[in-house]
Formats: sequence, structure tokens, C-alpha cells
Amino acid sequence: MPDLKKILIIRFSSIGDIVLTTPLIRCLKTQIQECEVHYLTKCKHKSILAKNPYIDRVHCFDKNIGDITQELQDEKFDHIIDLHKNLRSMILRRKLKLPVTSFSKLNFKKWLIVRFGFNFLPKIHIVDRYLNAVRNFGIENDGKGLDYFIEKSDQVSDLPTEFKAGYIGMVIGGMHTTKILPEDKVLDLINALNKPIVLLGGSEDFLRGERIKEATKEIIFNACGKYSLNQSAFLVSKADKIVTNDTGLMHIAAAFKKEIISVWGNTAPEFGMYPYLPQKLIDKSHIVQVNLACRPCSKIGYNKCPEIHFNCMRKIDIVEMANVLNGD
Repeated sequence: MPDLKKILIIRFSSIGDIVLTTPLIRCLKTQIQECEVHYLTKCKHKSILAKNPYIDRVHCFDKNIGDITQELQDEKFDHIIDLHKNLRSMILRRKLKLPVTSFSKLNFKKWLIVRFGFNFLPKIHIVDRYLNAVRNFGIENDGKGLDYFIEKSDQVSDLPTEFKAGYIGMVIGGMHTTKILPEDKVLDLINALNKPIVLLGGSEDFLRGERIKEATKEIIFNACGKYSLNQSAFLVSKADKIVTNDTGLMHIAAAFKKEIISVWGNTAPEFGMYPYLPQKLIDKSHIVQVNLACRPCSKIGYNKCPEIHFNCMRKIDIVEMANVLNGD
């Protein structure tokens, strides 16, 4: 086994991808004696890791990774674990001249399923692929799932009274349109539910949330864009259940061991990034998708459906989702 007294983990973005690295962080810190764990990410994502007790220091950069290179060289790391594995991380690795452990991103197999529908992807979650990459270090999966840590100042205290007895958190945003459940489908779902709803998302989702709120008589609080990421995470942690598109808050919900109804459009769970829950809680994850010859059509997403019809979302079974959400 190599000397692993001081390790640098690299993952630049994004929210969900960073959260998915947290089991590896925890296992390294708790299973390698006196190991110092550092993490490199973009500054805009630093808050995701700032309160993680298994990280000794978070390093960050804005645009130019060269701004952080000298700082990293001065740390004199023993080993790098590259969980981003792109050109930028490879350039940094070359400059640091250290032993590196990484993993296969399976890009060719992802291309085969997207382009031709040939699925040769292994049935293994990306978290387990991360952990398998360090198995030679004696690291084993502790089975505790994902982590997300927030502080007292991130607590939200201004929710209206009618939400204090419980609510369903509904994530209405996403990085790409083809990963987002359409507004009319969201409305159909809300009208079929029997609990207050807190809409979750970024500032770019605020107007969508307002339109949804105005179009129904149900009890709705539009939290989109009103709070920081960690405050939104707090709202996720207090929800009875979470409905979510394939997006970062889905993985934060998994970190809080929530019951999750995840809705899949152009992407697919086969890529290995579905909600990661401990085995004893696996029945709390409900995957909602439509089997179509045209999906998955991308490993990321599009601004509009390449086939125009958008049936991957338009044919989602709202009744099935409502039955799960209305259950105890």
C-alpha cells in the first residue's frame, strides 16, 4: 500500500457529483489511520463541503486552476484521487507530479447506449465505482450512504405555519429542459396530493414556481431562488418526502435518507447516478420513468426534445407518483 498520510481528492463540479463523492471521503478518513484528506473544487461549490468533518481542508479556484497550483504544491501531498478526470484535472496532475488513482468514466459505453441503444454499462452505482478504485488501499464501503452537513445558520425559520406539520418537497428545476417535468404535469401531480408543497430550485426556477403556485388552489410555498443551497438542503432534510428530477437536490435528499420519487426524462438510472441509499433503505427510492426506444438520448440533456414529442416526460404516470406520495 502506498504512503497515504495526505491525500488530495479532485472533483470540480457539480452539486450532485460532489455529494456523490462523500462516501469515499468518509471511508478514507475513517479507515486510514492518521490520514489527512484535502479536497479541490470550484469556489462556488465550496459550501457543499465546508462543514464536512471528514475533510481537513477544502481548496478552491474560480476560473484559472493555475491560481491554486502553487498552494497545492506547497501541501506536499502523498497521493491524488482524481474523481473528475478531464483535461484540466490531468494538466494539474502533471504539474503536481504525484501518484494518482482514478476510475473509468465509461464514456464509450455511455455513447453506445445513447447513440445505438446498446447497453453494456455495468450495473453498479458510481459511488461504488469510486470506492472500488481505492480498494487496493484497504478501503471498504461502510454502507452508510451519502453525507451532507449544514450548520445552524442554514436553518430556515420563516416557513408559513401551515407547513410546520409536514410537507412534500418538490424539486422543479434542472440543468436542462429535457430533465425537467413539464409545468402542467407538475400541476397535475400537485392537484392529486393531500399535503402542502414546498417548491425547490434555483433563482432560474422562481418564475416557473410562481406560475405553478398561481395555477392551483393547493397550499404551496415557492422556495425557488429564495435561499442558499445549504438552506434549500435544510428544507429537503425537513420534508416528509421528495419529488425530484435528475438533479443535485436529488442526491442531497439521498444524503438525508429521504423517501425519494425521482423522475427521469432523457437521462436514465443506468448511467449509475440514481439516488444512493443504504441497502436497508433502498425501498425508499422510487424510480419513475417511461421505457422508450429513444431514451436515453443524452447523458446530460438538451434544451428541447430532439424527437419533438418529449414523451419521456409527457407520458410519466402521475397517478403512480401520487399514490406513493399520499401513502404514509
